[in-house]
Amino acid sequence: MKFADVKNDIAFRKIFGNENRTESLISFLNAVLGFEGDDRIMSVTIVNPYQLPKLRGGKVSILDVRATDQRKQQFIVEMQMAAQDGFDKRVLYYLTKGYNSQIRRADQYRKLNPAYFVGILSDFSHTQNPNYISRSRIQDIDTGEVTIKDVEFNFIELEKFDKKLSDLQNLTDKWIFFIKNAENLNVIPNDVDDEGLRSAYQEANQYTWSQAELDAYDYIDMREEEGRAKLDAAEKRGKAEGVAETEAKAAQEKEMMILTLHENGVPMSIIAISTQKTEAEVQQIIAAHRLADC
Repeated sequence: MKFADVKNDIAFRKIFGNENRTESLISFLNAVLGFEGDDRIMSVTIVNPYQLPKLRGGKVSILDVRATDQRKQQFIVEMQMAAQDGFDKRVLYYLTKGYNSQIRRADQYRKLNPAYFVGILSDFSHTQNPNYISRSRIQDIDTGEVTIKDVEFNFIELEKFDKKLSDLQNLTDKWIFFIKNAENLNVIPNDVDDEGLRSAYQEANQYTWSQAELDAYDYIDMREEEGRAKLDAAEKRGKAEGVAETEAKAAQEKEMMILTLHENGVPMSIIAISTQKTEAEVQQIIAAHRLADC
């Protein structure tokens, strides 16, 4: 077997956004959201990932996976490869837009159902929580009471997940291990006894993919690599510009120090020692300043 990188958009949507094989999404959501007993998701409907604006000219959002369960609860599952400015605002926008799109008029607000955001963060961390899964709700700051219960934000930070196969303790661990490491495996692990997770491994097996799916997967992979290369180049430029700016500022400060010492009658030899310059360099800076004042 050759498993795809689950973090690739094509693979991710093939596994979790397949309306004909929803057992993987159901298993994943129950595991990471901790749904048990009567709270368990029994069925899901994959919803159009396009969130259309209510007004002409508004913003159209394209989500990785959007679904509802048998109780009409809303779920948004997103794979985020790298940190972006305004990430928290985008997450809030996605979830609240999905939440209020359940009704057409404001006076129907009692028909609104809970909405959950599940963000899988590949190459960056968003919270200070040491655990690889964190949950955020709207709570009273003093008491910790959940005062508004209909929205919940869940972040899975892959950087914080370092467990090996032998360390996996529950289904949640196994799901996150699959998402992070499937591309490095060539067989389904022996202890995968959950139907949804086993189905996910089967869907990730590239030997069963069509040529069109493989081409799309490779294209997304290439595009993401180009994006990473651009970010690396921008970071290098930023560092180089930062070093140049720091050096220029230091040189300017040193010149001001030389001029101040000279104005206060400090001997040229002392100024040179204090600023780590030669006496000739000190004289040159003083002369240039005099010319500039003329």
